[in-house]
Amino acid sequence: MQRRTIAVHAVALAASLLASGGVLARDIRIAHVYDKTGALEAYARQTQTGLMMGLEYATNGTMTVNGNKLVVIEKDTQGKPDVAKAQLAAAYSDDRADIALGPTSSGTALAMLPVAEEYRKILLVEPAVADSITGDKWNRYIFRTGRNSSQDAISNAVALDKPGVQIATLAQDYAFGRDGVKAFRGALKNAKIVHEEYLPTNTTDFTAGAQRLFDALKDKPGRKVIFIIWAGAGNPFKIADLDPKRYGIEIATGGNILPAMASYKNFPGMEGATYYYFGIPKNKANEWLVSNHYSKFKSPPDFFTAGGMSAGIALVEALRKTGGDTSSEKLITAMEGMAFETPKGRMVFRKEDHQAMQSMYHFRIKVDPAFAWGVPELVREIRPEEMNVPIRNHR
Repeated sequence: MQRRTIAVHAVALAASLLASGGVLARDIRIAHVYDKTGALEAYARQTQTGLMMGLEYATNGTMTVNGNKLVVIEKDTQGKPDVAKAQLAAAYSDDRADIALGPTSSGTALAMLPVAEEYRKILLVEPAVADSITGDKWNRYIFRTGRNSSQDAISNAVALDKPGVQIATLAQDYAFGRDGVKAFRGALKNAKIVHEEYLPTNTTDFTAGAQRLFDALKDKPGRKVIFIIWAGAGNPFKIADLDPKRYGIEIATGGNILPAMASYKNFPGMEGATYYYFGIPKNKANEWLVSNHYSKFKSPPDFFTAGGMSAGIALVEALRKTGGDTSSEKLITAMEGMAFETPKGRMVFRKEDHQAMQSMYHFRIKVDPAFAWGVPELVREIRPEEMNVPIRNHR
């Protein structure tokens, strides 16, 4: 009799929850499918740290949403597209992931997009950058908190797009580099690109590429700039050792992780635009991130840490809006047009392509002996409404 009474109460509770639009408490499984090993390992570690801090921040330390426990599963793409596809499929099927996040490389991200569509599950892209991810390769299950190539390009054009400026670009020969240059070219209205140099992602000797860049620029009139779009291994700033200044050639680039910005100390006054630097945004989420990161790791949060945290916050906000319901249709409805507060300030998922609209930061490098890197001092915040970021998905 007692068992029957308990069963009746359980059924009544379940019916009550369902009738009121609620769901029974359960684990919400989030798969972080990212380049844990490989050329972009340093970026990936930061993203993972930021994701966990974002989930902690957004849930006030409970790691639950509407009584549902958040469980994070890690999967390593090794930076390889075929491995990435298999790992995401395994996360959705074998690990029963409700939502996936990642990866780091644009190449691996592009391989993963069709898998999300096949399984009809959300893939939140962070931090892969290529425009094609929310462009011609996009599908409705893809959202992105990371910035895209156009946001990088438009914000960097603010610093360089002036009449009489001649630019040669140096980029990696894959989706990140080629999409980045394409977007940068499209963002320029006054300056002129006279040469595009693409090198393998594992390049360590930049001598031949640098010579081609110098030859393209050295006899041009006006201001001459080599603009670098680079991620991961290799140090393209070695071209400064070949003395481009003898031809009146400058070097410029966007933001990067702190170790990479050690090279920026050689370029005081260099201008560009960045996605994030811990000393720039002034808001509650960034204050929490900086304080807690120093407390846990005795160092400031970096470029991709902020991105990971933004993704974690976005996931929690979306799950709150659905009442903990992880069905893809409910999540898509909740996330399209959704605004959420991040270490960079407010982001909004644009309804048309699910790209997060967000601020970027025009900087000028200052050399400060207190820091091991060139410090990007804020010139001005470039707000989302100032950037006419193209919709490229032909939806």
